[in-house]
Amino acid sequence: MKLSYVSTSSIREALRYSMTRMQADLVAGQKEVQSGKVADTGLALGVRAGKTVSLSRDIDRLKALADSNTLVSSRLTTTQDSLSQLSDAASTFLTAMTSASSGNATPETTRQSAVSMLQALTGIVNSSFNGEHIFAGVNTDVVPLADYFASGSPAKAAFDAAFEAEFGFAQSDAAAADITPEEMTAFMDGAASELFLGAGWSSVWSEATDQGITTRIALNETAETSVSANNEGIRKLVMAATMVANLFEAPLNDQALATIAKSATLLVGEAMGDIAQTQAKTGFVEQRISQATERITMQSDIFKSFLQDLEGVDPYEASTRVNALISQIETSYALTARIQQLSLTRLLS
Repeated sequence: MKLSYVSTSSIREALRYSMTRMQADLVAGQKEVQSGKVADTGLALGVRAGKTVSLSRDIDRLKALADSNTLVSSRLTTTQDSLSQLSDAASTFLTAMTSASSGNATPETTRQSAVSMLQALTGIVNSSFNGEHIFAGVNTDVVPLADYFASGSPAKAAFDAAFEAEFGFAQSDAAAADITPEEMTAFMDGAASELFLGAGWSSVWSEATDQGITTRIALNETAETSVSANNEGIRKLVMAATMVANLFEAPLNDQALATIAKSATLLVGEAMGDIAQTQAKTGFVEQRISQATERITMQSDIFKSFLQDLEGVDPYEASTRVNALISQIETSYALTARIQQLSLTRLLS
């Protein structure tokens, strides 16, 4: 009869190896339970692992676009709110100008309404969102509109210089009382208009760019997602408010003042129409972003479904496997402990 000798040491080493392998499998299994996907993509998918990398990259890119769209939508919402505030302020100013045109308001009352309009307009246009000036075009780090009431304001100095160059004396001069409506109209349509609606705007009033911020809102779609302080409606509002705030404290005759009031009334009416068009354009961009985000979300969900099909695991099966491994490891520990208690000396005693 042939005897086979197996030492307790060899049995213990075999169990140790088996336990080490099961512990590694347990770590992988627990990772699969937590993540819902295979622990080792390359090992599980082989040559198809490249597809998961490509899909993951596309999902990350779509998520970045969706996050960007959320931020842009918030900025446009702030822009719409600001445009609404401008429209409301312009409406109030228009009422004051209508009263002035019909002679139902004093020059000082009319001037104060213009001062309030210009101050409100400056505050609204110079507002910011998330640290960026929303009406500055691409120059989001600069204040877009000059403060007419600031000490040593270049804007006020430019207007005063234009008036004096036109008439040969300052607004406060008593000779201003002799300015005719025709002369005032020529000034407003000429030098004053150039200062606000022409080249003087960029050199004196505005630091904003005509070009707005262009944002990629989808993989193959971009949109201009900002409004510039160089908007025609904003210029006209600034011109109307500045003329009234400045000239209605000058010793002008009633006819010249009425001419200014009528011109300002026309400008404010046109400005409100321009602002309404800007609001509509901004609303259309908001709608495009919303639709683009919906498409991005749908596309991302499809990619996630493909990715899940490739590397996803059945959570119930993974949990069952983990529980089975834990039981096997516990059994192995018990067996190892029993084997370590085996001793020839104990057997012979």
